Amino acid sequence: MSDAATPARTLPARSVQRYKRDPDWLRNQLPMGMLEDEFLHRFLGIFQEVADTFMHQIDNLEHVFDPAVAPDNLVRLMGWWIGLEQIDDTLPHVRQRVLVRYTAQLLRWRGTSQGLLRGLLELVTGETATIEDSGGVYLEGEAPGAPPHVVVRISALGLAEKDDLVEILGNELPAPVTFELFIGDERVWPMAAPVVSPSAVGAGIREEAS
Repeated sequence: MSDAATPARTLPARSVQRYKRDPDWLRNQLPMGMLEDEFLHRFLGIFQEVADTFMHQIDNLEHVFDPAVAPDNLVRLMGWWIGLEQIDDTLPHVRQRVLVRYTAQLLRWRGTSQGLLRGLLELVTGETATIEDSGGVYLEGEAPGAPPHVVVRISALGLAEKDDLVEILGNELPAPVTFELFIGDERVWPMAAPVVSPSAVGAGIREEAS
């Protein structure tokens, strides 16, 4: 996926709470009689400096798994946890955060046209999409004999590549379902088989025989 268009969704504003702590929180726990000992004060400062790093991590633990403010290297890992394996690591970090956040919200709709259409396809491409399927409710013996089929139409590639969309549809649709993918007026899946003229076939047979 490339970043050729403006993301359809953005991350909501997040305010990370900054905990205020006494800069001498550890040394000030000494008994009053020891606070005047300069050596002990400096010696304990070494342990306080080390402990400050752990305290900072604990203070921000609640934000570690928020896609809006999580460390960059954790955002893609969170995407992998929720089954989003199509994130291109060349995308801007903000775009990756948007994909992870909204995909997590759409997990409840997975397997439905709403989840596939308004979720992954429009989220990944940033473009409008439509889905037509052969599903329906039929009386016994009246169901069509052909396998279920889905036709997906997307106005433009937007932020995605063709291979990305084919991979998404292959992963999200049930195994027996066949599908067609159109980008604008072009059918990109399944790709048409190359047309071979009878003369070329005959030439190939003669070449093999010789």
